[in-house]
Amino acid sequence: MIDRIVNTGAPVEDPVEIELEVSLRPRDFASYTGQERLKQNLKLAIEAARKRDEPMDHVLLYGPPGLGKTTMASVIAYEMGAQIRITSGPAIERAGDLASLLTNLQDGDILFIDEIHRLNRSVEEVLYSAMEDFKLDIMIGKGPSARSLRLDLPKFTIIGATTRVGALAGPLRDRFGHIHRLEFYKPDEIRQIIQRAAGILNVKIDRPAAEELATRARLTPRIANRLLKRVRDYADVNGDGIIDTVISTQALQLLEIDELGLDPTDRMLLRTIIDNYNGGPVGVETLVALTAEERSTIEDFIEPYLMQIGLLERTPRGRKVTPKTYRHLGRPQPDEPVPSLL
Repeated sequence: MIDRIVNTGAPVEDPVEIELEVSLRPRDFASYTGQERLKQNLKLAIEAARKRDEPMDHVLLYGPPGLGKTTMASVIAYEMGAQIRITSGPAIERAGDLASLLTNLQDGDILFIDEIHRLNRSVEEVLYSAMEDFKLDIMIGKGPSARSLRLDLPKFTIIGATTRVGALAGPLRDRFGHIHRLEFYKPDEIRQIIQRAAGILNVKIDRPAAEELATRARLTPRIANRLLKRVRDYADVNGDGIIDTVISTQALQLLEIDELGLDPTDRMLLRTIIDNYNGGPVGVETLVALTAEERSTIEDFIEPYLMQIGLLERTPRGRKVTPKTYRHLGRPQPDEPVPSLL
């Protein structure tokens, strides 16, 4: 898969970029823009847990990538005054790896598991009793001499994050006391996030330019911050370092990101459905073959936003574009006559 500026799942390997990404994350609810309903529910749960002087119930956060699930977990830990350990589902390969993590926690600690839907089934089964009873069942030895040992664990909280809540096993999902979906942000919330990040990065950006970036950031904070950094690069090289609408428009044109936040990959997928299948419906496996993208990339990174802004529909027979798609791409709709060239 080609790395895309609007790919919410693109890995960041540059240590400088990682440090910048961390510094841009809000630390508490006061500095966390958006997700108001979620914040209200979590504030209530945190206040109740602190009054009882006990850890809060386990929390499951789900939704499209880039909306701030990891950031929200860090905010919860800060508001609880707790230490947080961060890991991911694929990193916990064996039950012993999970046992090592859990036995090193202290009372009140938080264990954040990203991509929790990718946990091995054997690890999940060990996690059930740990989450419910704060007990850890491990096997010592092999064969006839093997015996089970139950260890007491500290009272901890697990925060799980996933883009595919339906992929979680029912018994694991049922052990979370709080299950919340993170929604796409509003354009004005994205604008506030961009202006806050610009202040942290010591970048001067005027409000119209911030609003333009916000309309092209796919309603996603991670993409908004990434666009800001790329436009900042352009402003430093081709201007005086100040981001105005002229600089932002030129930079976004160079990045081939249009007014709805679509990049060439998005437009290619939509044009493929229109040109090859008369607007759909078309199965996702066919799109995988035609676009050379992985199925998970289409389902997790491309489709959610296209559906959110009304360019794509998911039907029982496959994916289908909408009349808005034809208008955005400047294509005549099937029921419209083709304009005469005479």
